[in-house]
Amino acid sequence: MSDDTTSSPRSEREPGKRLFVAAQVSTATSNALASAAQTLARRARDAGLDVRWMPATSYHITLKFLGWTRDPAVEAVRDALVEAARGTPRLMLRTARIGAFPALEKASVVWAGVEGDAVMAGLVGRIEAAMVALGYPAETRPFHPHVTLGRLRELRPVKDLVLPLAEQTFGETKLDAITLFESETRAAGAVYREVARIDFEPASIGAADSAERTPRAGDLDETDDGWPRGQGPSY
Repeated sequence: MSDDTTSSPRSEREPGKRLFVAAQVSTATSNALASAAQTLARRARDAGLDVRWMPATSYHITLKFLGWTRDPAVEAVRDALVEAARGTPRLMLRTARIGAFPALEKASVVWAGVEGDAVMAGLVGRIEAAMVALGYPAETRPFHPHVTLGRLRELRPVKDLVLPLAEQTFGETKLDAITLFESETRAAGAVYREVARIDFEPASIGAADSAERTPRAGDLDETDDGWPRGQGPSY
């Protein structure tokens, strides 16, 4: 009897969700990014570049991509994130600069950079450790916070597209929570749904329950931002 765990549709197997952990940017920052994206979209059309631009309502900073997770494990993931975020002070994030992944000369993703600090790096480290403890793959690339603005249909040079806006500043975000999202892939693009909001709370001693997590085909291929795992953006 053959093993069909990688060939049958997920909907025909046990129920689950494709998850990621993210920080949402402020409304003012989203509006500024949307305005820049409109300018980029006009320039892209003039240059003959086929780019799928993200809606402003989906702008976020991915902190950890989790992938396919069984429904019974979601609560344990949330509990682990609560402990990872506990005691984190409010963060101030600055969104600035436009770049591309993997490089301006050969790009698949156009993004806006995010400047954090040691507190943010510590939070990301705790989230990473908590999720690895639950069985999720460890991240091998350095953490480069960013907001994805658009994805190209094929690798193309975008240097002339982004350079006029490359050093622009888009605003600040006062971050006092992280969000666990579900990502549903559709023909028109990914749709994100909030699963849980985790507010920063005073530190306490506690341990999260463990989660049973079954890796699925495609989990290791790319994140919700479309990055192949093990690679990062080019600044």
